[in-house]
Order: sequence, then structure tokens, then C-alpha cells
Amino acid sequence: MSVSIRLARGGAKKRPYYRIVVANSRAPRDGAFIEKIGTYNPLLSKDDPARVTVNVERAKHWLAVGAQPTDRVARFLDAAGVKERAARNNPKKAEPGEKAKERAEERAAKLAAAEEAANAPAEEAPAAETPAEEAPAAEAAEG
Repeated sequence: MSVSIRLARGGAKKRPYYRIVVANSRAPRDGAFIEKIGTYNPLLSKDDPARVTVNVERAKHWLAVGAQPTDRVARFLDAAGVKERAARNNPKKAEPGEKAKERAEERAAKLAAAEEAANAPAEEAPAAETPAEEAPAAEAAEG
């Protein structure tokens, strides 16, 4: 039987309250558990000491026996000084998805085309002004 230290949800709708429990890993989240070793109330402010309470002695016992904490509980145990939590690294987390990359490429192509279009008439514009200047001069000479 593998044992895990995890959260069991309680509380009303949109008012969560969690118990930190030691349970069989195959048991349902809010089902039977072996022992309650703490609580977690996410509605309290982060600096409130009652936000997370953990029975440190029992947590150390269960970790020594081989219980595996979930990621969230491992954070709580690390903050309590019970178990060191290894830092995680996910470099792909901030990388945009395929569709976002395609949209960015399309935007870049449109921007490049717009810049080329803006530069092209600017080069042709002095040649277009020359005949327009000559036409009024020709009219003045006739009149």
C-alpha cells in the first residue's frame, strides 16, 4: 500500500478549506484517510499563521515511513522546515503554443510588407512631383 500526504477538500461551494491528511494513494480525494496532520485555509492572507497548520512530528514520522507528499503539501512541509523541496524548472512553460507562433509570424510578415509599401512610394514620390511642377509652369507660359 503506497501512502501519500495530500489535501482533502472541505468547506462550502467557493469557500474551500483543506485538511492535510495521510491516506492510501488509491483512496478518493475526500474519502477515507489514515490520519489528519494539519489544515490549510486558502481564504486567509498569506502572512496569517493560521493559513497552514501542520503537526511537524507526525509529518516527520510519515515521511520516515515512506509517505510521499503531493507538490502543494511538499511546499507546506518545506516552509515548516520538515522536508527540503527541490526547485523545479520548466523552461517550456513560458514558450507560446503553435498557433500563437503562427500568428506572430503572420504579423511580422504583414509588418514587413507594410514597411516595404511605405518605403516604395517614398522613393517614387520625387519622380511624380516633377511632372506636376512642370504642368503649372506650362500653363503660365501659355496664358
